[in-house]
Amino acid sequence: MGSSITSFTRFGLIAVLFATAGAGIAQGPPGNQPPGHGGVPPGQAKKQGGGNVPPGQAKKQGGDFRFQNGDRERFYPHYSSDANHWNGRKRPSFERGQTIPRDYVVRPVPQSYWAGVQPPPPGYQYGYYDGYVVAYNPTTRIIADVLDLVGAAASH
Repeated sequence: MGSSITSFTRFGLIAVLFATAGAGIAQGPPGNQPPGHGGVPPGQAKKQGGGNVPPGQAKKQGGDFRFQNGDRERFYPHYSSDANHWNGRKRPSFERGQTIPRDYVVRPVPQSYWAGVQPPPPGYQYGYYDGYVVAYNPTTRIIADVLDLVGAAASH
């Protein structure tokens, strides 16, 4: 009786191992996803409607949030050396409604940097990446609006 229980237990464990290994193989290695499934080559931001967000949804989620005319000058002093670094260099292009790729590390903008600037929409925050200040949703990574500080660096 003892050997039949052991055989049954061993069979069950082997079945569980194969099932979990098969699930890992079906997902594939991270970052190697087919087009339209979230895989974006580095340096290319996803356009509105990419991923699982229907076209126009980004605008609805972020309301009609827009940076104001003087906001660039408020953020620029804090990021001027990095913005100057990116002047004339290749970098991704960010636009309202785009989804920021998951492999881009967007640094949060400290609240002291945006004193005097309207707060981002509910559920959104300010972030910085390669000369851009973005108001974006950190969960969906959808951009409500973007400030290009490299353009400000060229004018200083």
